[in-house]
Amino acid sequence: QVQLVESGGGLVQAGGSLRLSCAASGRTYSIDAMGWFRQAPGKEREFVASISWSGGSTFYADSAKGRFTISRDNAKNTVYLQMNSLKPEDTAVYYCAAAMRPAYSRYTYLREATYDYWGQGTQVTVSS
Repeated sequence: QVQLVESGGGLVQAGGSLRLSCAASGRTYSIDAMGWFRQAPGKEREFVASISWSGGSTFYADSAKGRFTISRDNAKNTVYLQMNSLKPEDTAVYYCAAAMRPAYSRYTYLREATYDYWGQGTQVTVSS
C-alpha cells in the first residue's frame, strides 16, 4: 500500500505561481513513477506530468510544457509540481498518483489505468 497526500493548492491570480507537493508513505520503495493529473469542473481527469522515481525522467502534457515543472525528492518521498504563469483554464482539482509497475513507454504514463494509488486531490483556482 502507498498513501499519497497532496498539499499546496489555493487561489492565485492569473500569471502567478503555485507549488504543489505530494508526500508518499508506505511501500515507497516499490514506486516506479509518479504522476500529476487534474480535473476541471465538468471535464474528465487529464494527465499533467509524470516523473520516474529512480532516474527522474519527466514527461509533460502539451498544456504544461514550458510552464510546469515536476520534480522529486526521494529522501523525503515527495513529488512536486511547480506551476508558473498560471491561467484561469488551469483551475482544477490536482491529483498525484503512484505507478508501481514499470512501463515500457513514457506514453503509458498518460493513462490513469497505469497508476495504482491516488491522493485525495488539492484545489487550484486561478482568477482572471
